[in-house]
Amino acid sequence: MKYQKIVLLGYMGSGKSLIGKLLSKSLGIPFRDLDTLIELETNSSIAHYFSSKGEIAFRALEHQVFEKTINNQASMILALGGGTPCYYDHMQTLTKDNNIFSVYLNVSLPTLATRLFEEKEQRPLIAQIATKDQLIEFVGKHLFERNQFYKQADFEIQLEHQTPEEIVSVIAQQLA
Repeated sequence: MKYQKIVLLGYMGSGKSLIGKLLSKSLGIPFRDLDTLIELETNSSIAHYFSSKGEIAFRALEHQVFEKTINNQASMILALGGGTPCYYDHMQTLTKDNNIFSVYLNVSLPTLATRLFEEKEQRPLIAQIATKDQLIEFVGKHLFERNQFYKQADFEIQLEHQTPEEIVSVIAQQLA
């Protein structure tokens, strides 16, 4: 394989962790989830850290863990947090390194809203949103702001009606 690292990016709820785990199994490359690495670093949940320290402190910590992880020489599949590509120079780091293949998991707004509304309590950015319509508005605004970063990925896959296994197959074909 010509890439040392495969980095999955996309909005929260796009399936980065699920696809990353399946891709890891398929390719025999270790999977890392940036959010999990942050939780290990802080010995705290993302939601707790976010609510106690605030978003600015979280993004600074996220940056430190991202840098340490992406600069590690080991091969890996890395799932980023939904906002990770949008802060500091993370997308520049991903696009300038020839050993990194970045994949944008692009999910439609209605699908994201349906997925996220069911699990919003576990998501600090959206936990306080009361209705699905408010969530659609919030996610739509975020996607509008974040798409300029997500669209810089090496490869974009639209996720709607494929199974996770089909998505993994499409990504694996891009790596061949």
